[in-house]
Amino acid sequence: MKYETMLNRFLNYVKFETRSDAKNFTIPSTPQQKDFLKMLQKELEELGLADIYLNDENCFLTATLPANTDKPYDKIGFIAHVDTADFNSVGIKPNVIENYDGKDIILNKEENIIMSVKDFPNLLNYAGQTLITTDGTTLLGADDKAGLVEIVEAIKYLLEHPEIEHGDIRIAFGPDEEIGRGADNFDAKHFATDYAYTMDGSVLGELQFESFNAAQITYKIKGVSVHPGTAKDKMKNANTIAVELAAMFPEKEVPEHTSGYEGFYLLHNMEARIEEASLTYIIRDFNKENFNKRKEFCKEVAKKINEKYDDVVEYDLFDQYYNMGDIIKSDKRSVNKAELAMRNLDITPIIIPIRGGTDGSKISYMGIPTPNIFVGGENFHGQYEFSCLEHMKKASDVIVEIAKLAKK
Repeated sequence: MKYETMLNRFLNYVKFETRSDAKNFTIPSTPQQKDFLKMLQKELEELGLADIYLNDENCFLTATLPANTDKPYDKIGFIAHVDTADFNSVGIKPNVIENYDGKDIILNKEENIIMSVKDFPNLLNYAGQTLITTDGTTLLGADDKAGLVEIVEAIKYLLEHPEIEHGDIRIAFGPDEEIGRGADNFDAKHFATDYAYTMDGSVLGELQFESFNAAQITYKIKGVSVHPGTAKDKMKNANTIAVELAAMFPEKEVPEHTSGYEGFYLLHNMEARIEEASLTYIIRDFNKENFNKRKEFCKEVAKKINEKYDDVVEYDLFDQYYNMGDIIKSDKRSVNKAELAMRNLDITPIIIPIRGGTDGSKISYMGIPTPNIFVGGENFHGQYEFSCLEHMKKASDVIVEIAKLAKK
């Protein structure tokens, strides 16, 4: 079995149920996340790291691998999140496929759940590799437990190879990234690195330092319910007003029709009945000026509906995070070191924008430039999620190589 320590650690981590909950505003949003962090704390103690601290207020677990040289090095950090996305994560049963043959994968024979090459042609890129999949009924949790494993394994390797000189290396494991709140309370002053990396990307070679600017707007429509037999000039049907409001958004500026640097609006959820309706949109754009225009458009939609139906709509609009590229571009040491590390390891860097956000999107604005690095998996947030063990090992190797290259 290749990379047995890494594989066993990963199989252990993914079996912990750590799904976050956007409806719960405690920190963390689910108690299972803290239980998992306490387990990780014990592992870091067993490794012999310094400054191990599980902060009860923000629920970030931090630790330090102290420098083993007097030579000047940048102080660097590596960050991963413990929560998993909003998909079934109870009873995860990972399946290990060695020397994958490049054909359709039967995830669950009893329920006829198949991950086909037709639907997922990228599977062909993994022929001959070791894949870890789900059983088709849950997600896997590689996002971001692969990142956790890769950081721990890299630190373990550096401890076992003291001949590799490095400066102080900080690590941070935190909650609630998937619901966009984990990094809100990150203590950047305590972390105190020159730059850092989130291990939270996808395929081999991904290096991302641009993210969306992100906002959310929720419209609340107040209808008037009257018996339909006597409703003339009295009823205000929040159902149909909601449909009319949604139809005002540009048809093609949605996730399913955009890519690259194109922004979008997404109707994330909608609840409606005659007397009231609620629509929540997320707003995304890489360009700050266009981002602001999108927010103004959303306000204008409410204004037009209110003019037509006499003030039936209220809205709550707030920013979620901003494009970390606007910060990182002024200090690209983190990107340059990561790109060189990948090239040194014969990994072709894939420098692309994140069509989403990471904890680094917020941490960069706290003063620590924090790009994102691949973890070696695909199809996150669902039943077809998988990880490639060999690529996970390469991600861990990148961490070690960055540690070497962080010399001033």
